[in-house]
Amino acid sequence: MKRLVVVSNRVADPRKAAAGGLAVALGDALSDSGGLWFGWSGQMIEPERGTESRLQQQRAGNVTLATIDLTQADHDAYYLGYSNGVLWPVFHNRLDLADFDHGDINSYRRVNRLFAQHLATLLRPDDVIWIHDYHLIPLAAELRALGCEQRIGFFLHTPLPSAVVMAAIPQHEWLMRSLFAYDLIGLQTQTDLGHFAHYVRNEARAEQRENDVFTAFGRTVRAQAFPIGIDVDEFIRLGEGREAQTTYANMRDQFASKRLLVGVDRLDYSKGLPQRLRAFQRLLHDYPENRGRAVLIQVAAPSRESVSAYSDLRHELEGLSGAINGEFGELDWMPVRYINRSMARKRLPGLYRASSVALVTPLCDGMNLVAKEFVAAQDPANPGVLILSRFAGAAEQMTEALLVNPHDQLVVAEATQRALNMPLAERQARHASLLEGIRRDDVHAWRKQFLQTLESKDV
Repeated sequence: MKRLVVVSNRVADPRKAAAGGLAVALGDALSDSGGLWFGWSGQMIEPERGTESRLQQQRAGNVTLATIDLTQADHDAYYLGYSNGVLWPVFHNRLDLADFDHGDINSYRRVNRLFAQHLATLLRPDDVIWIHDYHLIPLAAELRALGCEQRIGFFLHTPLPSAVVMAAIPQHEWLMRSLFAYDLIGLQTQTDLGHFAHYVRNEARAEQRENDVFTAFGRTVRAQAFPIGIDVDEFIRLGEGREAQTTYANMRDQFASKRLLVGVDRLDYSKGLPQRLRAFQRLLHDYPENRGRAVLIQVAAPSRESVSAYSDLRHELEGLSGAINGEFGELDWMPVRYINRSMARKRLPGLYRASSVALVTPLCDGMNLVAKEFVAAQDPANPGVLILSRFAGAAEQMTEALLVNPHDQLVVAEATQRALNMPLAERQARHASLLEGIRRDDVHAWRKQFLQTLESKDV
């Protein structure tokens, strides 16, 4: 078996349950192949110490975790500046929030070169390399420049914007040219794949053969949609745990006479949180029978609090929550429970199961796994209803959800009213179909399909 080498901005121990979805997805493949996971350590160092090139390695079972530190200046420019100050907002169609600082792109390139230099010393000739996300787009090109000829794949977890939006990035040609150093590019949706194809045909004059093979800049690359999933059985087991069961029981007892609506998101402008609260406010205005009965629990985990756009968003949500509660609240009923902190993952299945409706209404999202977790957590005999933004990547697969335009408060309010009053038979039928889909296209199928495609040398 060829060794799998995974590269991501941060490294996680795949043995730990809190490591997240990527570690769950890749843990078995890494362990079976005696794999290597490489990335940033999360630590910053002072440049004058001369230790910025130090490579650290540790074992996690049969997996090697290899990390490097970054200087504060490189972290600020590569991670905060270019990755999250340019690529994140542009890839989520927020050009108004992008800060196109040319100095940041130099650090972005320098850190990717630093990653390549350290990683190259660890590679074997027959390794299969899988690089993840927008932080590391040019990494394959840097590895090729060092003489690496291994099969290298890339997966973009965010959306890929249209060619017109992408072209707003200074040096966008260089960025997209870097993708042609890969053998396989994985995107979340067919929409993303269409954006890629349109860009490279029109901006790079790429030749396209078949549906997914493109030639430009003297290289040929395969690009396909590989929608990421969740580990359904693992999440169901999580729901059977003590923390989830306690959360469910507490929610059921505390809100016995209420109907719970739930939203769980990072505090990010791409998630459509102000629009969601305004749609809930519209629900209470237009359908007064929900007053005193419907409760929206909105969990918004803090994210990038030092960035002004995020602190502005937090203040806006606090103001909206207060305004809705002030307008409609009673002594025994507060319509919005706004929680600006993370919730332990072990408790989430209990919260989802206690909820009649999930509002997953991002303005733009690569996939959104909350939608899939909500479905996995439901009681098939009495399931809740998923309201899903048509602009979430998950909408391509989860067509049995109630699909909405999150910008349209009236439409979201109407869908919420429909969900709250949906007959049991319809809820059961929708849930059964959604559950079948997320089981079929789970995270393990995602990983196997990507790696099988990468290792097949059709291109």
